[in-house]
Amino acid sequence: MNRNVAVILAGSGVYDGSEIYESVITLLRLDQRGAKVQCFAPNIAQMHVINHLTGDEMPETRNVLVEAARLARGNIKDLREARAEDFDALIVPGGFGAAKNLCNFAVRGAQCSVEPQVLEVAQAFAKAGKPIGLMCIAPTMAVQIFGQGVTVTLGSDDAEAAGAVREMGATHEPCEVTEIVEDTTHKLVTTPAYMLAQSISDAASGIYKLVDRVLELTH
Repeated sequence: MNRNVAVILAGSGVYDGSEIYESVITLLRLDQRGAKVQCFAPNIAQMHVINHLTGDEMPETRNVLVEAARLARGNIKDLREARAEDFDALIVPGGFGAAKNLCNFAVRGAQCSVEPQVLEVAQAFAKAGKPIGLMCIAPTMAVQIFGQGVTVTLGSDDAEAAGAVREMGATHEPCEVTEIVEDTTHKLVTTPAYMLAQSISDAASGIYKLVDRVLELTH
């Protein structure tokens, strides 16, 4: 397909970074479709560090870019180097890091703000009319990126997060884990992934469709 796709990561690990399965499935599908991928992450401190064995917060600090490099096998750049004009599309996997490091939705809910570097890059893609894919909890950033009225999914319409994005001014569309929701006006594609997934296969079904549709929208 020979498309260039930027992927923004938020660290490494579901509880304080990018969800590893979602990230790997995304990168796998992009590779299967022949896309060229460059991963990016903001060079900032994580909100906190979680022990993924116990769920407890750990008394240490970690860097989002350094941790995300684990997922990208070192092939990753500082988000400050990302330029929308160099790419055809942007995809952001989920995981709590998307709501803790890329924005502060995990703390502020409907009053959240997006990390300035992330917002600048994502808005550049949006203004250029280039497709964006957001999965899992990452669609909570959509209103800041696109403005009120944008349509997204977080899975169940009854979920607390869905209520928060409606409060922000988004239209929330319920969606099965195997499906995607597309806002045709904004070229935005979203899927629930681990907001609903009970297995890695569940997550992959919707993520594959998201990647495929984002690539289709680059034409």
